[in-house]
Amino acid sequence: MKRRPPGPKLFRHDRSLGTRFVAGADEAGRGCLAGPLVAAAVLFDQERLRPADIRALSALNDSKRQTPAGRAELYPLILRLATKVAVISRCARGIDQRGLHVTNLAALRDALTAVACEGCICLSDGFSLGEIRHPHRAVVGGDGTSAAIAAASVIAKETRDRYMRRVDGLHPGWEFAQHVGYATPEHRDAIERLGITPLHRLSFQSTAYQQLSLGG
Repeated sequence: MKRRPPGPKLFRHDRSLGTRFVAGADEAGRGCLAGPLVAAAVLFDQERLRPADIRALSALNDSKRQTPAGRAELYPLILRLATKVAVISRCARGIDQRGLHVTNLAALRDALTAVACEGCICLSDGFSLGEIRHPHRAVVGGDGTSAAIAAASVIAKETRDRYMRRVDGLHPGWEFAQHVGYATPEHRDAIERLGITPLHRLSFQSTAYQQLSLGG
């Protein structure tokens, strides 16, 4: 049996909320050893989206379930069909100073605030974000439930991966273009051989850092 594309189901969820404007936020890079944390928010106008637009975004889903090529294809479509898109980036040193969780929640709040409008509902993937000027819900598994959150997850992931591929040439040997900062065996091996770069987060209690005596 042919599998139905996930996108229409995600848009049905957002339409079921009973409001014209739905904003969703998600992040990429929370579990990385190196590189920024990137939060994105996407606002969809349910009345402006046409059936053809929903079909164009039929492959929309949690970015972790997408191939790199699939995310790259969805990225410009989301930018074209969304009413507003915002991207917030937080660098490694900022994460070290403020803490990962605090940084993550603040970035998600800032992204949602940037796209929210009167009468919208704001959704976030998993985390309750505290004080926001607009009605807000945390949706567990939101990037596989809500079209707005899934779109934000694609924007955040694609934006961050593109950045890590660009800086790969500035830090030869760490292979950032391949693992984009995650704690893969290749990345851990590079840290053991070469040490760290300014992109590495020193506040992580990672075994990858133990031989460097960084503390943190």
